[in-house]
Parts: sequence; C-alpha cells; structure tokens
Amino acid sequence: MPPEPGRPTRLTVFLADLQGGGAERMMVVIANGMAARGMDVDLVLADVSGPYVKEVADAVRVVDLGTGSVSRALLPLARHLRRRRPDVMLTTLAHTSFVAVLARAAAGVRVPTVVREANTPQAAYPGWVSGRTLLAHRLAPLTYRGADGVIAVSDGVKDALVTVLGVPEGKVATLYNPVVAPELKRLAREDPCHPWFAAGEPPVVLGVGSLTPRKDFATLVRAFARLERPDARLVILGEGEERAALQALVAELGLTGRVDLPGFAQNPFAFMSRAAVFVLSSTLEGLPGALVQALACGCPAVATDCPSGPREVLRDGAVGPLVPVGDVDAMAAAIARVLDDPPDRAALPAAVERYDAGSVLDATCAYLEGMASRGRRPRRPA
Repeated sequence: MPPEPGRPTRLTVFLADLQGGGAERMMVVIANGMAARGMDVDLVLADVSGPYVKEVADAVRVVDLGTGSVSRALLPLARHLRRRRPDVMLTTLAHTSFVAVLARAAAGVRVPTVVREANTPQAAYPGWVSGRTLLAHRLAPLTYRGADGVIAVSDGVKDALVTVLGVPEGKVATLYNPVVAPELKRLAREDPCHPWFAAGEPPVVLGVGSLTPRKDFATLVRAFARLERPDARLVILGEGEERAALQALVAELGLTGRVDLPGFAQNPFAFMSRAAVFVLSSTLEGLPGALVQALACGCPAVATDCPSGPREVLRDGAVGPLVPVGDVDAMAAAIARVLDDPPDRAALPAAVERYDAGSVLDATCAYLEGMASRGRRPRRPA
C-alpha cells in the first residue's frame, strides 16, 4: 500500500533492550541519525532498560513492548507492525533478528525487514555463544532467508556471510558502523576522572569492551605482565561474566595495583585520548568500533588479526601492529614497540575517516529508503 503523499518514511528499529553493548549503542546512533534525516522512527524494545536509554533522541519514539525478553516479544511486535504499518524494519543480533522475521510473517503486513550483522558467522559455532542464543544462531540461515536485506558492518563480515552461510551476495550490503560521531572530539577532551590518566603519570595500556571470552582480555593481561615496563599500567573498561576470572588472574600474576577494571564507562573516549596504546585482544569481531574510535581519538593501537575487521581498520598493519589471536608474546612485543616508538598521534584520525558517522548514516538512510520503496511497489498478480 503506497504511503500518503508527503508522509515521511516510517522506520521500526527492534531491539531487546539498551544494555551496554556495542550493537545496542550503534542501533541508537542509527535510529537517531534516521530521525535527523526526516524518517518517522519507532525504537521498539522488549524491555526499556540500559545505559543507552538516555542517548535516544527526542525525535525517536520509544515503544515499550513490556515483555521483558525477546522470546516473549513475537506477538506484541506483530501487533505493533499491524498497527503502525512501518515502511521498513531494522534489527540486529541473532535472537532478536529471528524474532523480528517471525513477527513480520505473523503480522501479515508487507514490511521489508533488514537484518544488521555485526559479527562473522563463526559466532554461530559452539564455544562462542551462550546457551540462551545458541538456537537463534543455529537458525541464522533461516533468518537471512526471511530477511529482505542484510547489512554487514565490514567487507570481512560480508564475505563470511556469503561463503560460510550461503547468503546471496546481492542480498548483502556493506555499511560500516557510524562510530566516529561529531561529538567524539568534544567527549575526548573531557576528564576521565581516573588518577592514572592525569598529566605526567606513567603510560597506560587500555582495553575497552564487554568482559566476555570473545574479547579475550585474559591474553591482554598476560601480555601486559610480560612487558618490561614496571611503570606501565593497564586499564580495561567494561563489564561482563569474565570479571571475577580476570580479577583472579590479575592477583595470580602479581599485578594488583597496576591493573584496574573500573567497569563500564559512559565516555570511553576521554580514556582513549590519554592512553599510550589501545589494545584489541578479541578472538572474533565484525567491525571493532572501539578500535576505530581509539584511532579517531589519536590513540596508537595494537590488535589481533581476528576475523573480521581489525585488518581492514589497521590497513593490513600499516596503521598499527596486527598479532595472532591468543599470542601472548607477540602481543607483549607489539605493545612494547608502540610504547617505545609511538606513531604520530595527530595523523591517526585520518586513517578512520571512512567510518565518519555523517557519511555512514547518509548511506544507511539511502539504503533503508531503497528498501522501503520495495515495500511500496504494487504486488504482481499471482
């Protein structure tokens, strides 16, 4: 059914909640960006909770399904789709995307549905996901088949979707994460309110991300322990189920007083702009937003050469060292090289200009408008 003349495109963004994950933050940025570009945006949540709720723009309508979990959101989401008749729906994360595709079918309305994939398909294998989402990952091929379009956040993710899961190449578009926001420079100038980042203090190695096995901060802690720099310190920002294990490892290696895990930081950019080196220790990524943001803040970086994203961001190692996943010695040596011979910090932001939020959001808006136009076309007679 064509929209009323002059009516803005209606976009529904469906998420579980706005807890402190990179995917949730990016979806808030996208929702805000689409609203700023004239779309009528509903941010539909199974549970309105999490630190990113306060970052939702006033122009975005927050819809609380009140189900508390994605698993109970299928029918309420279907009712929302029937009532609002959006022109396009955008979602992300395996279990949320699967429910979104089912809800669209249950609603019986024509809503082009786009699934955003932020990780490589290896994320579907046992050992990476929790039991709660394992089934949804196993059903990922059905999700992609039911979706009208798939957004990959890097070329590496796109290649893996096509080669590993068999998603038709023409169905996948690479659209980077809009991680370099206009306010990043302003936020980077704020005080991190941490004594180790004061002027004149010893160098700080920084890690940022959820404390989960995939981020492999244990390798970072072990690599830091092998640095021959007794004055250096390590700060890891984030929360997750690995906190107790990491704290035990810090004590075991005799690093108490030199390693700090202060928890989730609403403004990690203030830390990035003052750290001596940022380290991405992940075993798996899609497009590592924290790595991009650290470089945008002028922070030298070291990263594992994991699938996928770090090699793209660091331009095959020209911008910063790439080390094998889980290689403690190689990581320690790379950190030491950067500390001893740091690059020109002022030149680093230019390496990540392609992740500028404005241009990425423009491209995303054009893509979603194109998907919406598909839903407006009259159906062919049977």
